[in-house]
Amino acid sequence: MSIHFDPAEGRFALLTRETAYHMQLGPLGHLLHLYYGRRTEGSFARLYPPRDCGFSPNPEGLTEGRGWSLDTQPQEYSGSNCGDFRLRSIELETGRGVRGADLRYARHRIEGGKYAIPGLPAAFDGEGEAETLSVTLADPAAGLEVELRYGVFPQRDVICRSARIVNTGDGPLCLEKAASACLDLPFGDWDLLAFHGRHAMERNVERQRLRHGVQTLYSRRGASSHQMNPFAILCARGADEDHGDCLGAMLVWSGGFRMDVELDQAGSVRLVAGIQSEGFRWTLEPGEAFETPELLLAFSHAGLTRLSHLFHRFLLRDLIHDRALSGPRPVLLNSWEAAYMDFDTASLLRIARGAKDLGADLFVLDDGWFGHRKDDHSSLGDWTVNEAKLPGGLAPLIEGVRALGMDFGLWVEPEMVSPDSELYRAHPDWAFTVPGRAPTLGRDQLVLDLGRREVRDWVFETLAGLLRSHPIAYLKWDANRQLTDVYASDLPPERQGEAAHRYMLGLYEVLGRLNDAFPELLIEGCAGGGGRFDAGMLYYCPQIWCSDNTDALARLRIQYGTSFGYPPAAMGAHLSAIPNHQTGRSAPLGTRAAVAMAGTFGFELDPARLTVAERAEVRDWTARFRRYDRLLREGDYYRITAPGDERGFTAWETVSGDRTEALLTVVLTDPEANPRPLWLRIKGIDPARRYRLEERVFFGCARAPAADEVREFTGGELLYGGMTLPQLFGDCPGALLHFRAL
Repeated sequence: MSIHFDPAEGRFALLTRETAYHMQLGPLGHLLHLYYGRRTEGSFARLYPPRDCGFSPNPEGLTEGRGWSLDTQPQEYSGSNCGDFRLRSIELETGRGVRGADLRYARHRIEGGKYAIPGLPAAFDGEGEAETLSVTLADPAAGLEVELRYGVFPQRDVICRSARIVNTGDGPLCLEKAASACLDLPFGDWDLLAFHGRHAMERNVERQRLRHGVQTLYSRRGASSHQMNPFAILCARGADEDHGDCLGAMLVWSGGFRMDVELDQAGSVRLVAGIQSEGFRWTLEPGEAFETPELLLAFSHAGLTRLSHLFHRFLLRDLIHDRALSGPRPVLLNSWEAAYMDFDTASLLRIARGAKDLGADLFVLDDGWFGHRKDDHSSLGDWTVNEAKLPGGLAPLIEGVRALGMDFGLWVEPEMVSPDSELYRAHPDWAFTVPGRAPTLGRDQLVLDLGRREVRDWVFETLAGLLRSHPIAYLKWDANRQLTDVYASDLPPERQGEAAHRYMLGLYEVLGRLNDAFPELLIEGCAGGGGRFDAGMLYYCPQIWCSDNTDALARLRIQYGTSFGYPPAAMGAHLSAIPNHQTGRSAPLGTRAAVAMAGTFGFELDPARLTVAERAEVRDWTARFRRYDRLLREGDYYRITAPGDERGFTAWETVSGDRTEALLTVVLTDPEANPRPLWLRIKGIDPARRYRLEERVFFGCARAPAADEVREFTGGELLYGGMTLPQLFGDCPGALLHFRAL
């Protein structure tokens, strides 16, 4: 059993292989958090001795001595308007105008298996190990129950949390905030790691010391966003990749979100995470329930790398459906940077033949194939083939691609509509617009209201029609703007605060229907690149286009930041043309290939523009990727150095689960004259075994590196002594080294 309850003490313990999560019922029935960290036994209530804290009020029945206050107690789900002035987990108003919630224990149950969340993506029990604890807290005065659910994966060292909020009264109840979880950490010197960015430069790592007050990570954009990711890490002040306590929190949610971290007057830390509450207002009629998205929690006492491994393994095995990840991944060529919207059947088949020559398995036709679209100002929503470009429709193109021995994929942007489209002219009320106000356009397009049943059905049937009538193996699902003018024409005025949330539920429904109807279809998520790179989308889309920025050096930073929570096997990454279309930079072909190989690997270029020698080199890299595909897909990922490290190089490594293989990649980002030795330590291998360097590839070098005939090492040599690479000359040169145990 991983979940234990001591009725005499009112204490709950959630135990995984290496962690423990302890809670206890307080004297008045509030569910108090005691401890989350390294697995150990004991009672942690002693961490919270009674004390009279000025201006922290005392509930009825505990006023004598004034030593107990909700304002100082660690809670599992904080109420509101009841004496706790810190971050609230829930805010509401009853039909009588009463605000707030005082939540106290009503009942609990322990069950085998993992709970599900109707209408929302959530982790599943892939190996039959999970257990669920449900604790119901109630506020009879408000007519409210909150069921806190804990899914415990003992072998994964992950705990999932969500809340189900039920109106048990006899009148309407309006939610204005509904967090997924609250986590109180009593003491400790914590840093906050967050992942900020912008379009084409997503998930940059920022580490800052917690300060008194509230630090907020959020998106108001109706999407998880390029600007801030719904994943955060709290780590001890001295923690690094290999040492120290680290706690990660990841929302399984793709819409607007809010994660608040508060350092309070007593030095305690509270994390509250969930959907964006600004503008949110959800009415619950009697008997109705509201489901919050899931929050994944993991704790490592051995640094950031260990924490990343926990999330990577969990997402790959218990959240991402493995139909695409259980076998070799397709190497694809996407037509966007090869042709943009200027193409016809003949030119696309020429590109496809070049893709086949490079070793691709899949050819993907990107934007511009439908309606009368020649640029990004029209035709979204008109998902019929532009036969002026593609005479006879998609069929001749697909037949030509399949005759080459490749599968065919297609770009779509189903959530959007162009004002210049037949769909918008027929159904202007299907798009988010505010009555009486000119709409705000993004990329000259509007957003379809997927909260409406008829819109969801139309999107599904339109895509299903394409998939039924053509052998399409892959969809690139894009979304090139975020939500403004959110107004649902089918909702009454008092329920407009539900529109953005209903939109995201609708998106999940459509994706789920497609996955069910076409189980062999691979959907790659995309939202202007990495604008929705989150666990919610990964549930439906086993890989996500990591960024619209394909520049190799920029991708070092983007993929580095992404790797803290998300597995490289889910990161869409392509070898693109030079000069790079986003930055104008020209990195060596080998450097571009090595960086792309750290993700899904593919091409974003016109093969005809490569020289004969370059095509041969690309074929070598494609073969190399296939050779290491299983290791890259299933192995543990190690960040050896960070981009911008003072040593002037970026290095990463993948190690097999049995520690018999390791693949190390190094890119010299800042070559210097008279350089220091390029020295580093290998990670993750077995110090007691011997390893042979089976492959060593230098790339992007202006001149050949010095020869080194040493090919066999003990694991201890590489782990503790490290290794020194020969001096590398050139513009962003690098090396790839493959070790195998003897």
